[in-house]
Amino acid sequence: MSPRADLSRAHLPRQVPIEAYGNGGFRFGGMSHRGSILSLPSGIWGWAPSSIDVVDRVALKPVLDLASDLSFLILGTGPVLTPAPRDVRAAFQEAGLGLEVMDTGAAARTYNILLAEGRPIAAALIAVE
Repeated sequence: MSPRADLSRAHLPRQVPIEAYGNGGFRFGGMSHRGSILSLPSGIWGWAPSSIDVVDRVALKPVLDLASDLSFLILGTGPVLTPAPRDVRAAFQEAGLGLEVMDTGAAARTYNILLAEGRPIAAALIAVE
């Protein structure tokens, strides 16, 4: 079974900047979350993948379902930049949705800048220690 976001409960029902990352989680909106996160226009959600090796179409389905409403996804692959799996790249190409892949630190900083600019983006960030 593929890891996916638990979209039954948002940690925060809107997108906000990432205040900090590391120690296995993230701080945002005055709260903290241990583990990976998925930031969608509808909110920031817990996201099950703990490494890029388990990220697939199913794990990113919530993003792909919003393809017409987004510019692209920023995918943070953990402590080092790792290419997105082939099936993920193909899924984003098929959906006509951009995919920007970088290490989680760079992804969090880029997400914050683009969010401040009001860009319609999503971020899938794998937690780092």
